[in-house]
Amino acid sequence: MATGETGFADVTFDLISLQYHSLKAGHDYGQYVRDAENAGLDDVASFFREVMEQDSQRAKHCHNLLGRLSGTEHGGPATS
Repeated sequence: MATGETGFADVTFDLISLQYHSLKAGHDYGQYVRDAENAGLDDVASFFREVMEQDSQRAKHCHNLLGRLSGTEHGGPATS
């Protein structure tokens, strides 16, 4: 099992990173939706909402996968 400098398996770190970035992007997209709505661009606002929902689903999927890894050799030192 390969581990990075964190002591966690690379796949665990990768899932955590992807989850973080998906959640962060979702937060940012809220502003994009407001900007598009303020500009009267409902189609653009709708697109941003779709992207926000996709990132939300991606973050949830990461969360579920991380839960499955918890307590396994892939879960890192905190779950051993």
